[in-house]
Amino acid sequence: MAEFLNTYGPLIVSMVLGALLGLSLYLPLMTGQLSLASPGFYALGGYIAAILSTQVFPTNEGSFPIPLLLLEMLIAAIVSGILGVLVGIPALRLRGIYLALATIAFVEILRVLSLNLEITGGAVGIFGIPQPFASPIEYLWVALPLLLISMFLLYRLEIIRFGRAFVAIREDELAAGAMGINPTYYKVLAFTLGSILAGVAGALSAHFLNTWNARQGTFDASIIYLTSVLIGGSRTFVGPVLGGMVFTALPEILRAVAETPGLPIWLAQLLRDGRLIVFGVLIVLGTIFFPQGLVTPDLLKKIKRQEQ
Repeated sequence: MAEFLNTYGPLIVSMVLGALLGLSLYLPLMTGQLSLASPGFYALGGYIAAILSTQVFPTNEGSFPIPLLLLEMLIAAIVSGILGVLVGIPALRLRGIYLALATIAFVEILRVLSLNLEITGGAVGIFGIPQPFASPIEYLWVALPLLLISMFLLYRLEIIRFGRAFVAIREDELAAGAMGINPTYYKVLAFTLGSILAGVAGALSAHFLNTWNARQGTFDASIIYLTSVLIGGSRTFVGPVLGGMVFTALPEILRAVAETPGLPIWLAQLLRDGRLIVFGVLIVLGTIFFPQGLVTPDLLKKIKRQEQ
């Protein structure tokens, strides 16, 4: 068991972090908004943690204090939430593909800024981020409770008034407005909650990866997280969790398949380096055969009835 955890511990933690990022993208989708801004807030949270841990918080030789890690996550949540409101109010006046383009532009603006600012380390990034845990698998002590709490809150959100307002806006914004629901308020709220979750995940990821640079928040990451939500299911929070875990592990699975003896060289190269092509194909196939994703509310109700 110890050997298994040492070998696959980093992948398990990465899958939990991928599930958190899937949930951060799912929150705006609850109101029908196709936002791809999560990687930008993820990168922002990571830079906040990297800068604070290496330049602000003095530490002795050894492990980084866990209370300081939690403080960094709190600061990342606050900053991401404020920026989420500032970006969400003007951006969420757009819809559909126009909103997606605006949020992609936001991610690119943050990436270019991180490449040119001295405090972020430029293109090189920030290295030597101190570690609060002795081994990668120990990050589950923070990442797993964070995921479970997020899932519980989303479960509660889907059955209270706020969640029903989100769904009403997603199904028909004009009808929701006619019933007294303020679409702008709820769309900005969902966008901000997703921003906070992405920022917190980024702060934890910076320590987990031990280095942080502009490659952490890119358009490629937006496509990967969107794929995880669309294939996993965008109608219930279980879908993004499943999709985020699967699509985080998928590159490692493809890499292992690419090393199969006797596999054609071109196919091995595609599996090893062409993951975005594979993800694009999965998006096309998923939208055709599973328009609501693999996990749907009806499927969950059916499973629940069978258990009873």
